[in-house]
Amino acid sequence: MDADTNNDDQIDIGINSSSSSKLVLYSYWQSSCSWRVRFALKLKGLIYEYKAVDLSKGEQFSPEFEELNPLHFVPVLVDGDVVVSDSYAILLYLEEKYPQRALLPAADPQQRALNLQAASIISSSMQPLHMLSLLKYIEDKFGPDERLLWVQTHIEKGFLALEKLLIDFAAKYATGEDVYMADVFLAPQIAVVTMRFNIDMSKFPTLLRIYESYKGLPEFLASSPERQPDAAR
Repeated sequence: MDADTNNDDQIDIGINSSSSSKLVLYSYWQSSCSWRVRFALKLKGLIYEYKAVDLSKGEQFSPEFEELNPLHFVPVLVDGDVVVSDSYAILLYLEEKYPQRALLPAADPQQRALNLQAASIISSSMQPLHMLSLLKYIEDKFGPDERLLWVQTHIEKGFLALEKLLIDFAAKYATGEDVYMADVFLAPQIAVVTMRFNIDMSKFPTLLRIYESYKGLPEFLASSPERQPDAAR
């Protein structure tokens, strides 16, 4: 296990072999949004430098980071002179700039739309509703029970929508036999909320089945929070 971890650190820090520019990812190990980007970078075989931003210590509010993203969110990707924040925008940028190992199917417009729709459900209608800052506000105003109820209600609503969206198209992965953008968003989302918020995934058998497939992907495992340089030991 230690040997694998050391190899991952060597992979993460370096110069992109397909470009003269250096990819730098500003990330926090527990951020599901950052996990999406790490997963995509691994799938595309892109080498990058990992720069940790410790959200628990407020490093996202430093003047240096504010220049990269005035919203103070991770992840942020720097590619030479290009700076992109927001995981959705980063993934679309990577898809256009580095087309190897495509994350969006080119030949099937319906499958492509399914991937974009699933990614949008997670990035717009699920993840923002369980951000730590929002949950802290709810707990301070209404107590921990209301906080948990809020999270479970909105996450289960999103998972129900995804279950219905994907049930007729899912195979080994969300939209077929290959890993695409829907999977890049879905895998970290399921992992994070089941660990933190006690979500019963048996209610969503399609999602649960494809999540088991993700567990066998080296790129998913290598991008997981506990494998990052800033992970709490």
